[in-house]
Amino acid sequence: MSDTPLIHDELDLLATLVPLQGIRLIELGCGKARLASALLTRYPQTEVTALEVDERQHAKNLAAPQPRLNFVQAGAQAIPFADGCFDGAMMLKTLHHVPLPLMDQALCEVARVLRPGGWFYVSEPVYAGPLNDIMRLVHDEGEVRLAAQQALDIALAQGTWEAAGEHRFEMPVHFADFANFEQRMLQVTYADRRMDEPTRHIIRQRFDALMGPQGVSLTRPMHVRLLHKPRGAAI
Repeated sequence: MSDTPLIHDELDLLATLVPLQGIRLIELGCGKARLASALLTRYPQTEVTALEVDERQHAKNLAAPQPRLNFVQAGAQAIPFADGCFDGAMMLKTLHHVPLPLMDQALCEVARVLRPGGWFYVSEPVYAGPLNDIMRLVHDEGEVRLAAQQALDIALAQGTWEAAGEHRFEMPVHFADFANFEQRMLQVTYADRRMDEPTRHIIRQRFDALMGPQGVSLTRPMHVRLLHKPRGAAI
């Protein structure tokens, strides 16, 4: 049995690592902003600015406004805010989506908009596990996930950031059936995951091999790196 903890709600982990009440927080690549929304419900004095590059998801976000949650269409490599105006930042399964030539620039941009001593929570999926084995048939993220970790290593070595801890855990993922899997994992607006019929057949076979009485229940291995902007850094 694995010693890696199982975490159902990543907000619970985040809350043990950094202060969340009464701060200005920025999320880069927010998607549906589920964690940000839950965070604001739990911490009523906090404000979140949520950036998303996908036009369709951004439009959906704007159509469902929430107090203290400000949606902006922009990427991490060009953050449209002034220096030092946020207390914390987070990227949840999104750093590896930043174009490879722009990863280093994105990490510098995040540092720029944080106050000295501000924190940066980076949560990335590990390239392993049965869900990854299925997904890599249609969208192999091995190269970009490795590049994301290398970009963080470079930023640390250059002094842009200071390491404040690393955490590994598993997140449960459940799919009721293959249609549910397709809708959530393949029919996404932020990536082109079209496939030919032979590939779809192989994916279906692998998915069905994992099927149980209640559907398919898997875990996704995750790797969190918590960074701080050096306190002596210029705003």
